[in-house]
Amino acid sequence: MIPAYPAMSIAAAVIVVVVELAWLRTGIFGMRSYWVAMAVVFAFQIPIDGWMTKLSDPIVIYNPDALSGLRFPLDIPTEEFAYAFAMVTLAIMCWERAGSAPESTPSDTK
Repeated sequence: MIPAYPAMSIAAAVIVVVVELAWLRTGIFGMRSYWVAMAVVFAFQIPIDGWMTKLSDPIVIYNPDALSGLRFPLDIPTEEFAYAFAMVTLAIMCWERAGSAPESTPSDTK
């Protein structure tokens, strides 16, 4: 049985992709700027998360029973990447969707 954190991280990533492709359709997966943003997120996540979760002297200690046991790179639990993908992608999708909504004008209350 898969522990809760990896299962929920994977489920969140899959749900976000399905929401984008089936409902919101913002087109972010085809945007170069989205992939650059994700590269920036992971470029900062790897050293920071790696430093905080390093097995030799961790700042953040996870219950080993709650993780998959897979750690890469720098001792980072791999489920952290699925969680980050889902969280950042959902935020960008909502931002894109809000920006593409028709602008409303306030009614004249004279």
